[in-house]
Amino acid sequence: MEAEEYLTANPYYRDYQVLLRRLRRYDPHIDVDLLARAFLFAYSAHREQLRMSGAPYFEHPLEVAKILTELRMDHVTVVAGLLHDVVEDTGISLEEVREEFGDEIAQLVDGVTKIGGLRLEKLETRQAENFRKMLLSMVRDIRVILIKFADRLHNMRTLEYLPEKKRKRIAIETRDVYAPLAHRLGIARIKWELEDLALKELDPAAYEEIQRKIAEKRVERERYIRRFARPIQEELRRAGVRAQITGRPKHFYSIYMKMQKRNLPFEEIYDLLAIRIIVDKVEECYYALGIVHSLYTPVHDRFKDYIATPKSNMYQSLHTTVIGPDGKMVEVQIRTHEMHRTAEEGIAAHWRYKEGKTDEELDKHLVWLRQILEWQQDAHDSGEFLEDLKVELFQDEVFVFTPKGDLLKLPKGATPVDFAFAVHTDIGLHCLAAKVNGRIVPLDYELRSGDRVEIITSHNQKPNPDWLKFVKTSKARSRIKRWLREAQYEQSVQLGQEIVNRFFKRFRIPKDDQELEEIAQSFGLSDVEQLYAAVGRGDLSVENIARKLSPEKIEKAKEDSIFQRFLEKARGSAKGVRVDGVRDMLIHFAKCCQPVPGDRIVGFITRGRGIVVHRADCKNLLAMMEDPNRYIEVEWDVSKDHQFLASLRVLGENRKGLLADISQAIASVDTNIVSAEMKAVDSVASGTFIIEVRNLSHLTRVIHKIRKVRGVLNVSRMEGSVDGEGQEASV
Repeated sequence: MEAEEYLTANPYYRDYQVLLRRLRRYDPHIDVDLLARAFLFAYSAHREQLRMSGAPYFEHPLEVAKILTELRMDHVTVVAGLLHDVVEDTGISLEEVREEFGDEIAQLVDGVTKIGGLRLEKLETRQAENFRKMLLSMVRDIRVILIKFADRLHNMRTLEYLPEKKRKRIAIETRDVYAPLAHRLGIARIKWELEDLALKELDPAAYEEIQRKIAEKRVERERYIRRFARPIQEELRRAGVRAQITGRPKHFYSIYMKMQKRNLPFEEIYDLLAIRIIVDKVEECYYALGIVHSLYTPVHDRFKDYIATPKSNMYQSLHTTVIGPDGKMVEVQIRTHEMHRTAEEGIAAHWRYKEGKTDEELDKHLVWLRQILEWQQDAHDSGEFLEDLKVELFQDEVFVFTPKGDLLKLPKGATPVDFAFAVHTDIGLHCLAAKVNGRIVPLDYELRSGDRVEIITSHNQKPNPDWLKFVKTSKARSRIKRWLREAQYEQSVQLGQEIVNRFFKRFRIPKDDQELEEIAQSFGLSDVEQLYAAVGRGDLSVENIARKLSPEKIEKAKEDSIFQRFLEKARGSAKGVRVDGVRDMLIHFAKCCQPVPGDRIVGFITRGRGIVVHRADCKNLLAMMEDPNRYIEVEWDVSKDHQFLASLRVLGENRKGLLADISQAIASVDTNIVSAEMKAVDSVASGTFIIEVRNLSHLTRVIHKIRKVRGVLNVSRMEGSVDGEGQEASV
C-alpha cells in the first residue's frame, strides 16, 4: 500500500486534513510530506495505547497539534506536537526520532520530555514562581514551552477521567505554574482557559455558580453590550475610523478572584463586562478613548496606558472603566489589531516567517521579544525561519531541589554551602560535604538549575573562613561571619583571661573581680568578660589595666624591661605551638620569617586577627617592641603529620638540568615542592623554592641535600615578604 493510501485509510484522516488546511492558511513553507510522515509515525507508536477515558491515546497528540495550529505555530512545531509523547510513553528512542525527522524536531521532543519528567507532587504556592523560572531557564527553545502549554490544555480538558488525588495535583500545578507562565509570555487565550479549568476542579461549586449566573444573564448582557457600543460606533464611523467593538463577560477565574478578594457575592460584582475596541492605528486608539470618555463618565484612578508603558510581557492596550447606561461599571480595552494578536497569542504571535520583510523591519517588529529573549539569527534569505530562540529571563538565578523535592532559588554561581544555609543555618554551620545528583562534589562547586542537592553534616564540623571566598548568598556570608566572630570572641576571652592572670601573677598584683568590673566600666565595657575579650583581641593592653590597680609596680616593671625577660623565656621553649596551654586558637604563621617546628618562636597579639607566630630572631619583631605586652609565650605542639611552608634561595652555575637535579634532591628526602622558579643572569642561576617540611630538622636535611647537587654554590633560608601576614593554622 502506498503512503497516500495509508494516509487516506487512517481513521483520523479527517483530523489530518484539518491540520493541513489550517497550516496552509498561514505557513507558506509547509513540508506536507514531513507532516504526513509524523502523523503516521505517531499513530503507529500510540496505536495500542488507551487514555484513562478509554479513548485511543493518539487523540491526545492530535489535539495538541490542533491547539498549536490555533496559535498559528509553524509546521515544525506542529509536527513536534504530534510526536511529543512518543519517547516518554512508547518504546521509541530519541535517536529514532532524530534519524526519522532531524535534529530540530528531536530537540523539541526532548525538551518536552524533560519538562514532563519534572514532578511537582510537593509543590507549594510559594515555590510556584521558582518553578516557573526554572522551566524557562532549562528550556533552550521557547517552542518547547508552547508545545507544553498545548499538552497541558488538552489534559485539563479531559481531566475528569483521572483519580481525584491526581486531578487536584494537576489542577494546582496548572493554576500556580502554567497559567501564570502563559500570562508572562502574553498568551491570554491559554491563560484564561487553564485558569477556568483549574477552578472547575478545585472549587466546582463556585465554578458552576458563576457559569450558571453568567448564562442566565446572556441575553440581557448581549442587549446591554449593543446599547453601550452603538453610540461609540456611530461617533467613530463619522470620524472615518474603522473599529471592531465586541463585548464579553470576564472569564470565570477572574470573577472568582474578585469575589474572594472583595468578599462579595456574584450579584455585587459590578465590573463583570469587558468591552474591546480594535482599530487600525495607534493614534486611533487615543481618539477612540476620547470618544468613550465624552459619552460615558470615567471612573477615577481606573485608567491605564499600556501602549506608552507596555506590561512586562509586552501587552499593549488602553484600559479605562466608565459608568455606562443604568449606572453599570464597564471596563473598556482599546488596542490595534497587532496589539490584539500579541494580547491573545503573546510570544506565539511573533513566531512567524519573515516573508516579505527586510531584517530591519522584522527587528522592529520583534523589539519587545528581544527584551525577554536572546535570539540568534543565521538567515540566508528573507524567508528563513527564526531559529534558536533562547530564554534568558532569569539568567542570574539557579533553581535546585532538596532531597525531599522542595525547590530553592539561589543566585547564579551559588555553591552547596549557600544551599546548606538556605535550607537551615545549623545545616550550613555543620556542612561537611555535598552530593549533587548522587555524586560527591567540592563545597565550592557551582550549582546548576535542576540539580538535586544533599548536604552531609557532622557535629564536629565548623565553618571555615575560606568559605567566605566562594559563597554567593548574603545569608551564608552573614552567618559564617557571625559564627567566626562569636568563635573568635570566645577565644579572645580565654586568651585575654590567661594574659591578665599571668601578668598579675608575675608582678604579684592582687586580682579582685569587683575591681576588675569597675575597671571594665571605666573603659566603656559592660563586664569583665568583655574586658578579657578586649585584651585577647589586642584592643586593650593588660598594662593599662594593671596601672589602674598598682601603678608603682608597672613603672618598676618597665625599668626591668619586661620584653627582654619574656623574649628570653620564649627563646628557651621548643616543645610545640600552643598558647600557655590554650588550644584551638587561631594562629597565623608570619610570612616574613616562616617559622617551622624547631625554630625559636614568639607570639604577637594582633588587633582582631588572633596571634601571629614569628621566629624569635625575626627582624620585624624589633618594630613591635613599642608594645611589649602584646607578646605572648607560645610553644611548638604539632603532630608528625603537620606540614609547614619554608622558602629557600639557591644560587648555582647556569647549566642545563640544574632545576631538575635540585627538584630531585628535594623529593629524595620526602619533601613536597609547592612552587619553584629559576632565573639565570649570565653564568649564575638563582632559584626560589617554597617547600613543605615537618620541622627544622627536616628543613636542614633538605638544605644539605641541595648543597650536594653539582653546581650549587649556596643555599639559604629566605625571610619572605615583610607583611606580617601568614598562613592560617588551627593549633
